[in-house]
Amino acid sequence: MANGGAPPRSPSDDSPGFEQPLLYAHGGLQPGKGPAAARDHEAQCSPGDGGATSLRTCFNGLNALSGVGLLSIPYALAEGGWLSLVLLLFVAAVCCYTGQLLQTCMSASPAVRSYPDIGARAFGRKGRFAVSLFMYAELYLVAIGFLILEGDNLDKLFPGTSLTLGPGIVVSGKHLFIVLVSIAILPTTWLRNLSVLAYVSASGVLASVVLVFCVLWAAVVDGVGFQGKGTMLNVSGLPTALGLYTFCYCGHAIFPTLCNSMKEKDKFSKVLVICFVACTLNYGSMAILGYLMYGDDVESQVTLNLPEGKLSSKLAIYTALINPFSKYALMVTPVATAIEEKLLAGNKRSMNMLIRTFIVISTVVIALTVPFFGHLMALVGSLLSVMASMLLPCICYLKIFGTATCSRAEVVLIVMIIILGSLVAASGTYSSLQKIIHEF
Repeated sequence: MANGGAPPRSPSDDSPGFEQPLLYAHGGLQPGKGPAAARDHEAQCSPGDGGATSLRTCFNGLNALSGVGLLSIPYALAEGGWLSLVLLLFVAAVCCYTGQLLQTCMSASPAVRSYPDIGARAFGRKGRFAVSLFMYAELYLVAIGFLILEGDNLDKLFPGTSLTLGPGIVVSGKHLFIVLVSIAILPTTWLRNLSVLAYVSASGVLASVVLVFCVLWAAVVDGVGFQGKGTMLNVSGLPTALGLYTFCYCGHAIFPTLCNSMKEKDKFSKVLVICFVACTLNYGSMAILGYLMYGDDVESQVTLNLPEGKLSSKLAIYTALINPFSKYALMVTPVATAIEEKLLAGNKRSMNMLIRTFIVISTVVIALTVPFFGHLMALVGSLLSVMASMLLPCICYLKIFGTATCSRAEVVLIVMIIILGSLVAASGTYSSLQKIIHEF
Protein backbone atom coordinates (compact mmCIF):
# COMPACT_ATOMS: atom_id res chain seq x y z
CA MET A 1 0.00 0.00 0.00
CA ALA A 2 1.37 3.40 -0.95
CA ASN A 3 2.25 5.73 1.84
CA GLY A 4 0.37 8.98 1.97
CA GLY A 5 -1.93 7.99 -0.89
CA ALA A 6 -5.61 8.58 -1.08
CA PRO A 7 -7.84 5.49 -1.04
CA PRO A 8 -8.63 3.92 -4.40
CA ARG A 9 -11.49 5.55 -6.19
CA SER A 10 -13.75 4.20 -8.87
CA PRO A 11 -14.37 6.47 -11.85
CA SER A 12 -18.07 5.90 -11.50
CA ASP A 13 -18.00 7.50 -8.05
CA ASP A 14 -17.27 10.92 -9.49
CA SER A 15 -19.72 13.43 -10.85
CA PRO A 16 -19.71 14.21 -14.58
CA GLY A 17 -17.81 17.06 -16.10
CA PHE A 18 -14.13 17.92 -15.90
CA GLU A 19 -13.65 15.31 -13.19
CA GLN A 20 -14.39 12.40 -15.55
CA PRO A 21 -11.47 10.51 -17.08
CA LEU A 22 -10.45 11.69 -20.52
CA LEU A 23 -11.17 8.27 -22.02
CA TYR A 24 -14.92 8.77 -21.58
CA ALA A 25 -14.76 11.42 -24.26
CA HIS A 26 -13.41 8.94 -26.80
CA GLY A 27 -15.99 6.30 -26.02
CA GLY A 28 -13.50 3.98 -24.36
CA LEU A 29 -14.84 4.01 -20.81
CA GLN A 30 -18.38 4.65 -19.76
CA PRO A 31 -19.30 5.21 -16.14
CA GLY A 32 -21.69 2.90 -14.44
CA LYS A 33 -21.42 -0.08 -16.79
CA GLY A 34 -19.68 -2.61 -14.59
CA PRO A 35 -16.29 -4.31 -14.93
CA ALA A 36 -16.56 -4.62 -18.71
CA ALA A 37 -16.40 -0.84 -18.99
CA ALA A 38 -12.96 -0.85 -17.46
CA ARG A 39 -11.35 -2.04 -20.67
CA ASP A 40 -10.01 1.01 -22.44
CA HIS A 41 -10.78 2.02 -25.98
CA GLU A 42 -7.45 1.01 -27.41
CA ALA A 43 -7.70 -2.53 -26.13
CA GLN A 44 -11.19 -2.85 -27.51
CA CYS A 45 -9.94 -1.86 -30.92
CA SER A 46 -7.06 -4.35 -30.80
CA PRO A 47 -7.09 -7.69 -32.57
CA GLY A 48 -8.46 -10.42 -30.34
CA ASP A 49 -9.30 -10.04 -26.68
CA GLY A 50 -5.77 -9.91 -25.32
CA GLY A 51 -4.98 -6.30 -26.12
CA ALA A 52 -2.41 -4.65 -28.37
CA THR A 53 0.99 -6.06 -29.22
CA SER A 54 4.17 -4.25 -28.27
CA LEU A 55 4.70 -3.31 -31.91
CA ARG A 56 1.27 -1.72 -32.24
CA THR A 57 1.67 0.08 -28.93
CA CYS A 58 5.04 1.36 -30.12
CA PHE A 59 3.42 2.68 -33.28
CA ASN A 60 0.64 4.35 -31.28
CA GLY A 61 3.21 5.89 -28.95
CA LEU A 62 5.19 7.28 -31.86
CA ASN A 63 1.99 8.73 -33.29
CA ALA A 64 1.17 10.36 -29.94
CA LEU A 65 4.60 11.98 -29.70
CA SER A 66 4.98 12.90 -33.39
CA GLY A 67 2.97 16.00 -34.13
CA VAL A 68 3.07 19.61 -35.26
CA GLY A 69 6.00 20.19 -32.91
CA LEU A 70 8.17 18.82 -35.73
CA LEU A 71 7.49 21.96 -37.78
CA SER A 72 8.59 24.34 -35.01
CA ILE A 73 11.63 22.42 -33.77
CA PRO A 74 14.10 24.29 -36.08
CA TYR A 75 12.65 27.57 -34.78
CA ALA A 76 13.18 26.33 -31.22
CA LEU A 77 16.82 25.59 -32.04
CA ALA A 78 17.19 29.05 -33.57
CA GLU A 79 15.78 30.59 -30.38
CA GLY A 80 18.21 28.75 -28.11
CA GLY A 81 21.26 28.25 -30.33
CA TRP A 82 23.21 25.10 -31.14
CA LEU A 83 23.99 24.29 -27.52
CA SER A 84 20.27 24.11 -26.74
CA LEU A 85 20.27 20.70 -28.47
CA VAL A 86 21.54 19.45 -25.12
CA LEU A 87 18.29 20.73 -23.60
CA LEU A 88 16.30 18.78 -26.20
CA LEU A 89 18.01 15.59 -25.01
CA PHE A 90 17.44 16.61 -21.38
CA VAL A 91 13.73 17.26 -21.94
CA ALA A 92 13.38 13.93 -23.78
CA ALA A 93 15.08 12.04 -20.93
CA VAL A 94 13.00 13.76 -18.24
CA CYS A 95 9.70 13.20 -20.07
CA CYS A 96 10.58 9.55 -20.67
CA TYR A 97 11.33 9.14 -16.96
CA THR A 98 8.09 10.83 -15.89
CA GLY A 99 6.26 8.55 -18.32
CA GLN A 100 7.73 5.63 -16.37
CA LEU A 101 6.50 7.26 -13.16
CA LEU A 102 2.96 7.31 -14.56
CA GLN A 103 3.19 3.60 -15.27
CA THR A 104 4.33 2.98 -11.67
CA CYS A 105 1.43 5.09 -10.36
CA MET A 106 -0.98 2.92 -12.34
CA SER A 107 0.31 -0.15 -10.55
CA ALA A 108 -0.89 1.29 -7.24
CA SER A 109 -4.47 0.16 -7.89
CA PRO A 110 -6.43 -1.70 -10.59
CA ALA A 111 -8.90 1.21 -10.54
CA VAL A 112 -6.23 3.54 -11.98
CA ARG A 113 -6.67 3.38 -15.74
CA SER A 114 -6.17 6.96 -16.95
CA TYR A 115 -4.19 10.10 -16.15
CA PRO A 116 -7.10 11.73 -14.26
CA ASP A 117 -7.41 8.48 -12.26
CA ILE A 118 -3.81 8.98 -11.15
CA GLY A 119 -4.68 12.50 -9.99
CA ALA A 120 -7.67 11.09 -8.12
CA ARG A 121 -5.56 8.36 -6.53
CA ALA A 122 -3.10 10.98 -5.27
CA PHE A 123 -5.36 13.86 -4.27
CA GLY A 124 -8.96 12.66 -4.58
CA ARG A 125 -11.58 14.64 -6.52
CA LYS A 126 -9.47 17.80 -6.54
CA GLY A 127 -6.60 15.85 -8.08
CA ARG A 128 -8.80 14.47 -10.82
CA PHE A 129 -10.18 17.95 -11.53
CA ALA A 130 -6.71 19.56 -11.69
CA VAL A 131 -5.27 16.92 -14.03
CA SER A 132 -8.33 17.02 -16.28
CA LEU A 133 -8.30 20.82 -16.39
CA PHE A 134 -4.68 20.96 -17.55
CA MET A 135 -5.34 18.26 -20.13
CA TYR A 136 -8.42 19.95 -21.57
CA ALA A 137 -6.74 23.37 -21.66
CA GLU A 138 -3.78 21.86 -23.51
CA LEU A 139 -6.07 20.15 -26.05
CA TYR A 140 -8.01 23.38 -26.63
CA LEU A 141 -4.89 25.48 -27.26
CA VAL A 142 -3.37 22.82 -29.51
CA ALA A 143 -6.59 22.91 -31.58
CA ILE A 144 -6.10 26.67 -31.96
CA GLY A 145 -2.53 26.03 -33.04
CA PHE A 146 -3.83 23.65 -35.71
CA LEU A 147 -5.96 26.41 -37.24
CA ILE A 148 -3.05 28.87 -37.25
CA LEU A 149 -0.83 26.24 -38.88
CA GLU A 150 -3.43 25.51 -41.56
CA GLY A 151 -3.89 29.20 -42.30
CA ASP A 152 -0.16 29.91 -42.56
CA ASN A 153 0.60 26.99 -44.86
CA LEU A 154 -2.41 27.43 -47.15
CA ASP A 155 -1.44 31.09 -47.51
CA LYS A 156 2.00 29.84 -48.51
CA LEU A 157 0.46 27.54 -51.15
CA PHE A 158 -2.04 30.10 -52.49
CA PRO A 159 -0.59 33.59 -51.90
CA GLY A 160 -2.76 36.60 -52.59
CA THR A 161 -6.07 34.76 -52.18
CA SER A 162 -8.91 37.02 -51.05
CA LEU A 163 -12.70 37.00 -50.77
CA THR A 164 -14.98 40.04 -51.01
CA LEU A 165 -18.00 39.73 -48.74
CA GLY A 166 -19.48 43.14 -49.42
CA PRO A 167 -18.66 46.81 -49.93
CA GLY A 168 -15.38 47.42 -48.17
CA ILE A 169 -15.30 43.96 -46.57
CA VAL A 170 -12.41 41.86 -47.86
CA VAL A 171 -11.02 38.78 -46.13
CA SER A 172 -7.64 37.64 -47.39
CA GLY A 173 -4.51 35.65 -46.63
CA LYS A 174 -4.23 33.44 -43.59
CA HIS A 175 -7.37 34.90 -41.99
CA LEU A 176 -9.45 33.71 -44.94
CA PHE A 177 -7.93 30.23 -44.85
CA ILE A 178 -8.44 29.91 -41.09
CA VAL A 179 -12.16 30.60 -41.57
CA LEU A 180 -12.44 28.25 -44.57
CA VAL A 181 -10.60 25.44 -42.79
CA SER A 182 -12.81 25.81 -39.72
CA ILE A 183 -15.92 25.49 -41.92
CA ALA A 184 -14.50 22.32 -43.47
CA ILE A 185 -13.51 20.89 -40.09
CA LEU A 186 -16.77 21.75 -38.29
CA PRO A 187 -18.79 18.68 -39.47
CA THR A 188 -16.06 16.34 -38.17
CA THR A 189 -16.56 17.72 -34.67
CA TRP A 190 -20.22 16.71 -34.73
CA LEU A 191 -19.34 13.02 -35.00
CA ARG A 192 -19.88 11.01 -31.82
CA ASN A 193 -17.78 8.08 -33.00
CA LEU A 194 -14.34 9.25 -34.06
CA SER A 195 -12.89 5.84 -34.90
CA VAL A 196 -12.52 6.73 -38.59
CA LEU A 197 -10.65 9.93 -37.78
CA ALA A 198 -8.49 8.01 -35.32
CA TYR A 199 -7.34 5.70 -38.09
CA VAL A 200 -6.66 8.64 -40.40
CA SER A 201 -4.59 10.38 -37.74
CA ALA A 202 -2.50 7.22 -37.34
CA SER A 203 -0.67 8.35 -40.48
CA GLY A 204 1.19 10.81 -38.24
CA VAL A 205 4.29 8.63 -37.94
CA LEU A 206 4.69 8.31 -41.70
CA ALA A 207 3.93 12.00 -42.16
CA SER A 208 6.73 12.95 -39.75
CA VAL A 209 9.27 10.93 -41.71
CA VAL A 210 8.02 12.35 -45.01
CA LEU A 211 8.38 15.91 -43.67
CA VAL A 212 12.02 15.39 -42.72
CA PHE A 213 12.72 13.80 -46.12
CA CYS A 214 11.08 16.75 -47.95
CA VAL A 215 13.16 19.29 -46.05
CA LEU A 216 16.32 17.29 -46.80
CA TRP A 217 15.32 17.11 -50.48
CA ALA A 218 14.84 20.89 -50.59
CA ALA A 219 18.33 21.39 -49.22
CA VAL A 220 20.19 18.86 -51.36
CA VAL A 221 18.24 18.69 -54.63
CA ASP A 222 16.32 21.96 -54.86
CA GLY A 223 19.39 24.07 -54.19
CA VAL A 224 18.60 25.61 -50.80
CA GLY A 225 21.83 24.22 -49.38
CA PHE A 226 23.18 24.56 -45.87
CA GLN A 227 24.03 28.25 -45.64
CA GLY A 228 22.76 29.01 -42.15
CA LYS A 229 25.50 29.33 -39.55
CA GLY A 230 23.35 30.15 -36.55
CA THR A 231 24.55 31.09 -33.08
CA MET A 232 26.14 28.87 -30.47
CA LEU A 233 23.96 30.03 -27.57
CA ASN A 234 21.15 32.55 -27.20
CA VAL A 235 20.38 32.86 -23.49
CA SER A 236 17.40 35.15 -23.96
CA GLY A 237 15.72 32.61 -26.24
CA LEU A 238 16.21 29.59 -23.97
CA PRO A 239 12.77 29.86 -22.26
CA THR A 240 11.03 29.76 -25.64
CA ALA A 241 13.24 26.89 -26.83
CA LEU A 242 12.53 24.88 -23.68
CA GLY A 243 8.80 25.47 -24.03
CA LEU A 244 8.82 24.25 -27.62
CA TYR A 245 11.01 21.25 -26.78
CA THR A 246 8.61 20.25 -24.01
CA PHE A 247 5.63 20.69 -26.35
CA CYS A 248 7.20 18.06 -28.63
CA TYR A 249 6.96 15.44 -25.86
CA CYS A 250 3.50 16.18 -24.47
CA GLY A 251 2.01 12.71 -25.00
CA HIS A 252 1.63 11.81 -21.32
CA ALA A 253 -2.16 12.07 -21.38
CA ILE A 254 -2.33 9.00 -23.60
CA PHE A 255 0.41 6.91 -21.93
CA PRO A 256 -1.94 5.25 -19.41
CA THR A 257 -4.25 4.35 -22.29
CA LEU A 258 -1.39 2.78 -24.22
CA CYS A 259 -0.23 0.85 -21.16
CA ASN A 260 -3.71 -0.52 -20.49
CA SER A 261 -4.05 -1.56 -24.12
CA MET A 262 -1.03 -3.88 -24.09
CA LYS A 263 -1.13 -7.65 -23.88
CA GLU A 264 2.12 -7.58 -21.91
CA LYS A 265 1.99 -4.47 -19.78
CA ASP A 266 5.38 -5.19 -18.23
CA LYS A 267 6.97 -4.34 -21.59
CA PHE A 268 5.54 -0.83 -21.66
CA SER A 269 8.72 0.68 -20.21
CA LYS A 270 10.74 -0.73 -23.08
CA VAL A 271 8.18 0.49 -25.62
CA LEU A 272 8.27 3.95 -24.05
CA VAL A 273 12.06 4.15 -24.34
CA ILE A 274 11.93 3.09 -28.00
CA CYS A 275 9.30 5.73 -28.75
CA PHE A 276 11.27 8.52 -27.12
CA VAL A 277 14.56 7.53 -28.78
CA ALA A 278 12.95 7.32 -32.24
CA CYS A 279 11.11 10.63 -31.84
CA THR A 280 14.19 12.38 -30.50
CA LEU A 281 16.19 11.23 -33.53
CA ASN A 282 13.45 12.54 -35.82
CA TYR A 283 13.10 15.84 -33.95
CA GLY A 284 16.86 16.28 -33.78
CA SER A 285 17.25 15.62 -37.51
CA MET A 286 14.60 18.18 -38.41
CA ALA A 287 16.04 20.76 -36.01
CA ILE A 288 19.58 20.43 -37.39
CA LEU A 289 18.43 20.37 -41.04
CA GLY A 290 16.20 23.42 -40.70
CA TYR A 291 18.75 25.44 -38.75
CA LEU A 292 21.60 24.56 -41.12
CA MET A 293 19.45 25.60 -44.07
CA TYR A 294 18.05 28.90 -42.80
CA GLY A 295 19.96 29.81 -39.65
CA ASP A 296 18.37 32.50 -37.51
CA ASP A 297 15.96 33.35 -40.35
CA VAL A 298 14.01 30.13 -39.91
CA GLU A 299 10.26 30.69 -39.48
CA SER A 300 8.11 29.37 -36.65
CA GLN A 301 7.07 26.66 -39.14
CA VAL A 302 9.96 25.49 -41.30
CA THR A 303 7.56 24.79 -44.19
CA LEU A 304 7.10 28.56 -44.57
CA ASN A 305 10.79 28.85 -45.49
CA LEU A 306 10.72 26.23 -48.25
CA PRO A 307 11.08 27.51 -51.84
CA GLU A 308 7.80 28.17 -53.64
CA GLY A 309 6.76 26.06 -56.59
CA LYS A 310 8.98 23.08 -55.80
CA LEU A 311 7.47 19.59 -55.55
CA SER A 312 9.23 18.91 -52.23
CA SER A 313 7.79 22.11 -50.76
CA LYS A 314 4.25 21.31 -51.87
CA LEU A 315 4.52 17.74 -50.58
CA ALA A 316 5.87 18.97 -47.23
CA ILE A 317 3.06 21.50 -46.85
CA TYR A 318 0.31 19.10 -47.89
CA THR A 319 1.70 16.52 -45.48
CA ALA A 320 1.79 19.12 -42.71
CA LEU A 321 -1.83 20.02 -43.45
CA ILE A 322 -3.23 16.48 -43.26
CA ASN A 323 -2.55 15.75 -39.59
CA PRO A 324 -4.03 18.93 -38.08
CA PHE A 325 -7.09 18.55 -40.30
CA SER A 326 -7.71 14.98 -39.15
CA LYS A 327 -6.77 15.50 -35.50
CA TYR A 328 -8.65 18.74 -34.78
CA ALA A 329 -11.83 16.86 -33.91
CA LEU A 330 -9.87 14.47 -31.70
CA MET A 331 -8.54 17.48 -29.78
CA VAL A 332 -11.84 19.29 -29.18
CA THR A 333 -14.09 16.27 -28.62
CA PRO A 334 -12.87 15.57 -25.03
CA VAL A 335 -13.41 19.25 -24.20
CA ALA A 336 -16.86 19.23 -25.79
CA THR A 337 -17.86 16.00 -24.05
CA ALA A 338 -16.84 17.37 -20.65
CA ILE A 339 -18.93 20.50 -21.23
CA GLU A 340 -21.89 18.42 -22.43
CA GLU A 341 -21.75 16.24 -19.32
CA LYS A 342 -21.46 19.29 -17.10
CA LEU A 343 -24.52 20.85 -18.75
CA LEU A 344 -26.30 17.48 -18.71
CA ALA A 345 -26.76 17.69 -22.47
CA GLY A 346 -26.57 13.90 -22.68
CA ASN A 347 -27.60 12.58 -26.09
CA LYS A 348 -29.45 15.71 -27.21
CA ARG A 349 -27.93 15.91 -30.66
CA SER A 350 -28.98 19.51 -31.35
CA MET A 351 -27.48 20.72 -28.08
CA ASN A 352 -24.28 18.72 -28.68
CA MET A 353 -23.89 20.21 -32.16
CA LEU A 354 -24.46 23.71 -30.78
CA ILE A 355 -21.82 23.26 -28.07
CA ARG A 356 -19.26 21.89 -30.54
CA THR A 357 -20.01 24.63 -33.04
CA PHE A 358 -19.48 27.24 -30.33
CA ILE A 359 -16.12 25.64 -29.41
CA VAL A 360 -14.99 25.76 -33.06
CA ILE A 361 -16.05 29.41 -33.35
CA SER A 362 -14.16 30.28 -30.17
CA THR A 363 -10.96 28.64 -31.48
CA VAL A 364 -11.35 30.55 -34.76
CA VAL A 365 -11.72 33.87 -32.93
CA ILE A 366 -8.58 33.24 -30.87
CA ALA A 367 -6.64 31.97 -33.91
CA LEU A 368 -7.51 35.17 -35.79
CA THR A 369 -6.61 37.30 -32.78
CA VAL A 370 -3.33 35.56 -31.86
CA PRO A 371 -1.94 34.28 -35.18
CA PHE A 372 1.54 33.55 -33.80
CA PHE A 373 2.08 29.81 -34.08
CA GLY A 374 5.55 29.66 -32.53
CA HIS A 375 4.69 31.84 -29.54
CA LEU A 376 1.40 30.00 -28.90
CA MET A 377 3.05 26.57 -29.00
CA ALA A 378 5.82 27.83 -26.72
CA LEU A 379 3.13 29.03 -24.29
CA VAL A 380 1.36 25.66 -24.42
CA GLY A 381 4.65 23.86 -23.88
CA SER A 382 5.82 26.09 -21.03
CA LEU A 383 2.56 26.35 -19.11
CA LEU A 384 0.57 23.19 -19.82
CA SER A 385 2.97 20.60 -21.23
CA VAL A 386 5.48 21.17 -18.45
CA MET A 387 2.69 20.63 -15.92
CA ALA A 388 1.31 17.51 -17.60
CA SER A 389 4.64 15.98 -18.68
CA MET A 390 6.98 16.92 -15.82
CA LEU A 391 5.41 18.33 -12.66
CA LEU A 392 2.17 16.37 -12.21
CA PRO A 393 3.72 12.90 -12.71
CA CYS A 394 6.39 13.67 -10.11
CA ILE A 395 3.98 15.21 -7.60
CA CYS A 396 1.43 12.41 -7.94
CA TYR A 397 4.14 9.76 -7.64
CA LEU A 398 5.51 11.20 -4.40
CA LYS A 399 2.00 11.59 -3.00
CA ILE A 400 0.92 8.04 -3.84
CA PHE A 401 4.02 6.18 -2.69
CA GLY A 402 5.49 8.63 -0.18
CA THR A 403 9.13 9.54 0.24
CA ALA A 404 9.66 6.71 2.74
CA THR A 405 9.28 4.02 0.07
CA CYS A 406 11.54 5.79 -2.45
CA SER A 407 15.32 5.75 -2.44
CA ARG A 408 17.10 8.94 -1.48
CA ALA A 409 18.55 9.28 -5.00
CA GLU A 410 15.09 8.93 -6.53
CA VAL A 411 13.61 11.57 -4.23
CA VAL A 412 16.47 13.96 -5.02
CA LEU A 413 16.01 13.38 -8.77
CA ILE A 414 12.25 13.96 -8.60
CA VAL A 415 12.62 17.10 -6.49
CA MET A 416 15.19 18.44 -8.97
CA ILE A 417 12.76 17.79 -11.84
CA ILE A 418 10.01 19.61 -9.96
CA ILE A 419 12.25 22.62 -9.25
CA LEU A 420 13.67 22.83 -12.79
CA GLY A 421 10.24 22.22 -14.31
CA SER A 422 8.76 25.02 -12.24
CA LEU A 423 11.50 27.39 -13.41
CA VAL A 424 10.94 26.38 -17.04
CA ALA A 425 7.18 26.87 -16.66
CA ALA A 426 7.52 30.30 -15.04
CA SER A 427 10.20 31.71 -17.34
CA GLY A 428 8.76 30.16 -20.51
CA THR A 429 5.22 31.35 -19.81
CA TYR A 430 6.43 34.87 -19.05
CA SER A 431 8.62 34.96 -22.18
CA SER A 432 5.87 33.61 -24.46
CA LEU A 433 3.23 36.01 -23.14
CA GLN A 434 5.67 38.89 -23.45
CA LYS A 435 6.36 38.04 -27.11
CA ILE A 436 2.67 37.62 -27.92
CA ILE A 437 1.88 41.00 -26.35
CA HIS A 438 4.82 42.57 -28.18
CA GLU A 439 3.49 41.28 -31.53
CA PHE A 440 0.30 43.29 -30.99
